[in-house]
Amino acid sequence: MKRIQSVVMLTLFLFAISISAQSRKDEKIMADAEKAKSTLLETSPSLEGFFENSAGYVIFPNVGKGGFIIGGASGNGVVYENGDAVGMADLKKLNIGLQAGGQAIIEVIFFETEVDLQRFKTEKFQFAAETSAVALKSGIAFNAKYKDGVAVFALPKAGLMADASVGGQKFSYKAF
Repeated sequence: MKRIQSVVMLTLFLFAISISAQSRKDEKIMADAEKAKSTLLETSPSLEGFFENSAGYVIFPNVGKGGFIIGGASGNGVVYENGDAVGMADLKKLNIGLQAGGQAIIEVIFFETEVDLQRFKTEKFQFAAETSAVALKSGIAFNAKYKDGVAVFALPKAGLMADASVGGQKFSYKAF
């Protein structure tokens, strides 16, 4: 009986540690997402309308992209609905084609309607191959529009990569 109690206690202890580590990771991603939002708005104040009028959005503050012929991207982000954080998301991309280099970017995806946001939250959401992001540059505002219920913006943070597509990205969502 003592052995079973010891195993149960050890299991609960390890579970508590893993939850605590995940919570700290999520808290860091959330803080990074808030900083990324500020950076996006400083770079392109016209995004304020998207933040205010969209049904929701997801900010990936640190997407790493890299490759040479075969490439990939990965990042974690925060999903917002009506301005409030409602969950976490992750992004994965694998592609083959003409590409070279490595880059860190901020990516934000706006959802035009509640239906578009719910589709992201409930399905294995992914972009079609032809989807592309509006690349933001300091001092340049874009008159971008939604396409198929989403608008995507990317802001390079560091590095250089000869590929600016977001097509083929897959996402997952986990509610709080």
